[in-house]
Amino acid sequence: MSRDSQRHYSVDDYFSVEEISEVKHEYYNGEIFAMAGASLRHNEIAANVLTELRVRMRETGCGAYGSDLRVQTPSGLYTYPDVSVICGPVQLVPDRSDTATNPVILAEVLSEATEQYDRGEKFTLYKSIPALHHYLLISQTEILVDHFLRVGADEWQCHSMRDRSDIVAISEPYISLTLGEVYRRVF
Repeated sequence: MSRDSQRHYSVDDYFSVEEISEVKHEYYNGEIFAMAGASLRHNEIAANVLTELRVRMRETGCGAYGSDLRVQTPSGLYTYPDVSVICGPVQLVPDRSDTATNPVILAEVLSEATEQYDRGEKFTLYKSIPALHHYLLISQTEILVDHFLRVGADEWQCHSMRDRSDIVAISEPYISLTLGEVYRRVF
């Protein structure tokens, strides 16, 4: 992800760009960054996770959303996670029907260009979301899911899974996914 912007933009500038652009952008700290397109594997994995979560959460009061739902963090990041889960009412940024602030689960499908950012700075910014309890990082080059679970205010545990029979167990809402379901039609 290139971070070479020279101009400082306001949040209103960002929303103006988003309204007319055919490409999604991320906004943080006065900078606007175009988000790269996704590979077939990336799309397949994201669709698998979204589909499985939606099916499992039908009766839970939670909703799973794809990458068209923008998320704002208290730290000021505006971005489009690959998959977001929100339980209870969706809390939206005032006057923005497309920007939520209260995901409990976020999932990102990693690429060579974004992996370092998704594991580092982006995760740090995501941690500022009080409702967030689960962060899934999903490789598209091998069977590998890193499930980060909030266990304290500033404490996270990571569970790495590498086998198709491994289970991503999520609490609140209680649901589980096998890596075989995550990687269906990928490898």
